[in-house]
Amino acid sequence: MKEKIHPKYHKTTAVCACGAKFIVGSTKENLRVDICSACHPLFTGKQKLLDIEGRVQKFKKRYAGVTPPKKKPAKKKKRKKK
Repeated sequence: MKEKIHPKYHKTTAVCACGAKFIVGSTKENLRVDICSACHPLFTGKQKLLDIEGRVQKFKKRYAGVTPPKKKPAKKKKRKKK
């Protein structure tokens, strides 16, 4: 490894928005995170249900009364005889 090109590596405390603290190694001295393993639904097993309409339902609702245009039958191309 080359000398004097790498950033300094610190042992620092990462603080989550839920209040959990973890000791981690980082190139930054102070870390604040929004979500961690103590409050993430994947790790806790608790799902938060949101009352938001899904994308598919929103699409179906928007285009419920719209009918697609009818397709015209494809014309056959005639080949030229040699």
